[in-house]
Formats: sequence, structure tokens, C-alpha cells
Amino acid sequence: MTDEVFQAPSPQEISDLLQCKFSGKVEIKGTEERRVYVKVDRDFIHDICMYSRDNLSFEHVTSIMGNDMKDHMEVIYLLSNYYNGVIIELTAELPVDDLRIRSTADIWTGGNWHERETYELFGIIFDGHPKLKRLLTPDTYEFYPFRKSYKLRGQE
Repeated sequence: MTDEVFQAPSPQEISDLLQCKFSGKVEIKGTEERRVYVKVDRDFIHDICMYSRDNLSFEHVTSIMGNDMKDHMEVIYLLSNYYNGVIIELTAELPVDDLRIRSTADIWTGGNWHERETYELFGIIFDGHPKLKRLLTPDTYEFYPFRKSYKLRGQE
């Protein structure tokens, strides 16, 4: 038996490891005491999430959400490390004419619902998701209410 204590990587170490492993596929936007901000090439989101779980001890996806920037959409992932309380914020941009990104539900089962909600509210398709269908609105609903192009009834 060993008395070694696991030492989770610091935000700077996480930043360095991601840049080294995924050179040209990530852009570190900044770090704070317990936060790392990373812009990610959407084609590598699954690989980066898998690496973060398996090598950096990010055992939980706290949230997956969409963001409508009008000229493009974003998918934002908040990954949590329970050892040191650090959160990685991964942001992947999607062009409005191709709102697809690979599902991470096989990495963190809890991400299943987050991806479904993001699909329902923004229309972002998570390729490989085990059950990508609406949660709250009817299947016949043809709109995505969190898009900036969505107009409420009575609005011009």
C-alpha cells in the first residue's frame, strides 16, 4: 500500500497538457484560479473530452449548453474535476449551415440530457447520441425557442 496522494493538475498544467496533446486543435483563451477556458475545433471535441476524463480526472460534465451568436452557434461544455474543484470550459463553434457535433454521452452518461436539451432549444445535432429527441416540446414542434431568430407570437 502506498501513502501517495493523488495530485490533480493545476489550471496551468491542464492548459499546457491540452496545448501539447492537441496542438492546433485547441486555443487556450485563459485561466483563472480554478478555471480553464478553451476554444476547441469541433471535430476533436470527443477526443478532448475523452482525454480530459481519462488523463486529467474530469469525471463529470456539469453542463452542455448552446449559445446563438447569430453568425454561428456554440456548444459549451463545463467539465468538473472533483479532486481540486477546477472546471474546464470547452467552447466549440458550429457554422449555422452545419449544426452538428459528436455526442459525448458515451463518455459521461449525464451529458445525455444536456445534449437533448441543447438539441431541443437550439437545433444542434449531436451525432451518435443514443436517443436524440425532444424532452419538453412535442416532436411535431418545428422551432428552436432559444435561437435568436425565433420570434414570439405577436412580434414583428
